[in-house]
Amino acid sequence: MDGVQAQDDLNSVIRQHAEWLASQLHAQRESLFPPDAAKAMRKFTSGEAATLLGVGDSYLRKLHLDGRGPTPEMTAGNRRLYSAADIQSLRRTLETTARRPGEYLPGRRDGDSMQIIGVMNFKGGSGKTTTAAHLAQRLALKGYRVLAIDLDPQASLSALHGVQPEYDLPDGGTLYDAIRYEEASPIRDVIRPTYIPGLDLIPGNLELMEFEHETPRALASGAAGLFFFRVRQALAQVEDDYDVVVIDCPPQLGFLTMSALSAATGVLVTIHPEMLDVMSMSQFLRMTADLMDVIAESGADMKHDWMRYLLTRYEPADAPQNRVVAFLRTMYGDHVLNAPMLKSTAISDAGLTKQTLYEVERSAFTRATYDRAMESLNAVNDEIAALIQATWGRT
Repeated sequence: MDGVQAQDDLNSVIRQHAEWLASQLHAQRESLFPPDAAKAMRKFTSGEAATLLGVGDSYLRKLHLDGRGPTPEMTAGNRRLYSAADIQSLRRTLETTARRPGEYLPGRRDGDSMQIIGVMNFKGGSGKTTTAAHLAQRLALKGYRVLAIDLDPQASLSALHGVQPEYDLPDGGTLYDAIRYEEASPIRDVIRPTYIPGLDLIPGNLELMEFEHETPRALASGAAGLFFFRVRQALAQVEDDYDVVVIDCPPQLGFLTMSALSAATGVLVTIHPEMLDVMSMSQFLRMTADLMDVIAESGADMKHDWMRYLLTRYEPADAPQNRVVAFLRTMYGDHVLNAPMLKSTAISDAGLTKQTLYEVERSAFTRATYDRAMESLNAVNDEIAALIQATWGRT
């Protein structure tokens, strides 16, 4: 009896703590993004806008003076500020006079396939969600049509984009709705626009775990069919709507991850260059290969356009990390991205307010800290963008 009472007390404490935490997070969101708790993208300086567009600031000023494109906001100091929507509009304007197709709108053309990038690792702390969020936002800001999918029940990618599952998803609204075995919904029903033009989101929550629980039962009854095609079949419904899909996979090799891996055209594995993490990755790769063999034997095409390892939370001054990095580059060669994602207080501090580095103002940090982190992020994401372009046969 005492054991049952203790269990009941523990359950009560855990539930109470969960409710307290959810209410405090909701209160924090409302205080950060009043009055309706909705996030909005910051404005960009003319220099930032010009860099995103790949033109000179003087040329951007000339477009403004000539009345071509949107009119920027003018500050008291006569500085021009552009919204993300302004930059998107300028892309369309510039594309009409581009020297070659896709110079300002780099997305798909006739014959190009939608790129689906699975970001994965089954060890926490590898920077998986941070990588997925910054990649999706950077691609959207560079002119791609992007769908970000939070397939992790912990829903950190959703939180970074202003969605708090406990309050915003009381009745579903995740990818589970579109891949469940009974009465699946159209995937468009769970896609929501974000505050960044060109970037849509399918949020996640604990409901995604239902797919992990239901699949074994469905397999036993013969109703699951080729379960690993569920994500691919759902995405086929929006094949023409997006250039790139970025999937933040769960930190485990379950049915969700395998279905995402079956859908992916590119795989990005995040690695924190510490020996314990590398040892863990060895097991992850071995298990992944075994599961992919099983799925391939069932008739799935498990070929991918590319697979890369991304070094995350890298500290160049850390000698042990440098030895691990040298080891990985020697062993895997070109499969390791040239650009690492540096460990930065700027990225961590931005996360405290549920923002990415692309969303915060440069003035919130020391210039050197911000520029160093931003240069690292852009180098990583633009290298991945180059892989996407190469897949489409372009440079």
